[in-house]
Amino acid sequence: MMSISRASAVIVCLFSFLAGVACAQQPSETHPQAFPKVTIAGSELRTMKSTSTGRDNDLYIHIPSNYGQDKTKKYPVLYILDGQWDFKLMDSVLGGLVYDKFVPEMIMVGITYSGEHADYDGLRAMDYTPTAVRQVKGSGNGPKFLKFLKTELIPFIEANYRADSSRRVLQGSSYAGLFTLYAMFADPGLFSAYMSASPAVPYDDGYAFKQEAEYARAHKELPVKLFLAVGGAEGLTTPVREFMQTLQSRGYKGLKLETRVIEGERHAGNKPEVFNRGLRFLFSD
Repeated sequence: MMSISRASAVIVCLFSFLAGVACAQQPSETHPQAFPKVTIAGSELRTMKSTSTGRDNDLYIHIPSNYGQDKTKKYPVLYILDGQWDFKLMDSVLGGLVYDKFVPEMIMVGITYSGEHADYDGLRAMDYTPTAVRQVKGSGNGPKFLKFLKTELIPFIEANYRADSSRRVLQGSSYAGLFTLYAMFADPGLFSAYMSASPAVPYDDGYAFKQEAEYARAHKELPVKLFLAVGGAEGLTTPVREFMQTLQSRGYKGLKLETRVIEGERHAGNKPEVFNRGLRFLFSD
């Protein structure tokens, strides 16, 4: 029979062995293993410094899967504001719609700001607002940002990619949705189609309403496609509904308009359905 002292020693040794194995299985805090980062297949990153805004921009560019098959084929281009948030979502939305043959293959350009610690909230509040207000620091750079799109970004994309200049689409949500509407009325022909999700139409005492009214006084035509949507349970539901009704009542010649209220969704959660339905409408032809 094993003595008590010998049995105790065996138990201690066994415990020490098991503890050593357990410790060996724990990840090392001093030497963490490096794993490759996940990337979005079929996309590339370009950078551009804007002379219009003075900012460094990152461009997330989705290349169509069949881009290399026909060297003469040109593609529609979807310009996505707030690319830091919405490019990943749009890559998935587009993939499903192309697979189901609702929309054609297209180039997507997600527009954002350079730097690992870019102040997205602050920078977008400056560039996506058409007028300056005291409550929003640095606001009112919308005209400069629109100039960047028109004179720098679009020429760059169309010089470096097989882009169809007759099929440009601008997409934005919230402040970016406000900018999308601003761009449509300021320079309607720059894009053939616009998608505005939950636009901040109350901004600056209803600037969007005033801009639209000024446009209506001088124009009877608005030859674009517009998809305008809002969540049914967000703070912007009522004013965006009012803006929808205003546009519907104008009877602009050439305007192809679809509006949608995403019931039960709020300001950010409406994006998947808005972007899906918006692309389907804008490319329904």
